[in-house]
Amino acid sequence: MDMNKQDVLNKIKGGLYGVAIGDALGGTTEFMSVREIQARYGYLTEIIGGGAWRLEPGEVTDDTMMTLCVAEGILANPKDPLDAIGVEFMKWYQTRPKDIGNIIRHTFENVEESWFEAAYVTHIDMGQSAGNGSLMRCLPVALAYTDWKDIEKISHMQSKMTHYDERCNEACILYNRMAFRLLHGEEMKTVIQQELIGTEYESILTSEPNCEANGFVVHTLRWVLHILLGASNFSEVVQRAANLGGDSDTIGAIAGGLAGIYYGYEGIPATYAEKILIRERLDELAVRLVGLRACQSQ
Repeated sequence: MDMNKQDVLNKIKGGLYGVAIGDALGGTTEFMSVREIQARYGYLTEIIGGGAWRLEPGEVTDDTMMTLCVAEGILANPKDPLDAIGVEFMKWYQTRPKDIGNIIRHTFENVEESWFEAAYVTHIDMGQSAGNGSLMRCLPVALAYTDWKDIEKISHMQSKMTHYDERCNEACILYNRMAFRLLHGEEMKTVIQQELIGTEYESILTSEPNCEANGFVVHTLRWVLHILLGASNFSEVVQRAANLGGDSDTIGAIAGGLAGIYYGYEGIPATYAEKILIRERLDELAVRLVGLRACQSQ
């Protein structure tokens, strides 16, 4: 493997592990308030499990598992991955996971012939579909494809499978454009600052998010980008997310994904990486994604 390929593997593996570590660390504090976290943990820095889902230390939740579904679906049929991603979603759903978001659960229960129709029915039934469940899983699109047009199209498609609200689809495209640029070696702060100009996220460039750290996609992404702008290493990113409480596992997974690409797997502390229970699956997927990218450049 030449140096360039090794560098790409380092970034892609970093991205996948970043999602899992942010998820596993934040899973402990999900649904808690900042005050409750401080009273129980002081400032959480270790992956210890527990929390609302009674996680094993290093166990991940729906954020990581659905990310893997997207990756596996793309690898099964890179040219048109919709059906393959859907198969992976339903295989995961049939394992009766501990943690699954309401919008996604409702769509899964409604899907018959069309994912897009099911997402629309969910949107109508629930009165909204602007959750963060498509954003939390979209990173493999940026890791798998080398052409920006493919990334944009498939980021949008995988989001629309469960989330009808256009803000979710826009957030996935914005996030994966940042991931695309980070994979090409650009600076984190520069990428975020440039990409936010003219968007509804621009205010976080000058002030802390004036919103809760909850599951609304716009609030989630504001906190993710705020954390990434202020942190100076990988650990700081996932720890800040975990200590926010609220939807901390998802904010941690989304922030951790970009941080993992930027700092690379080699920039992630071994104490975090070695704690993740699905390491072998992450390692294998990283290698397969590098292989897929190599096929596109031939």
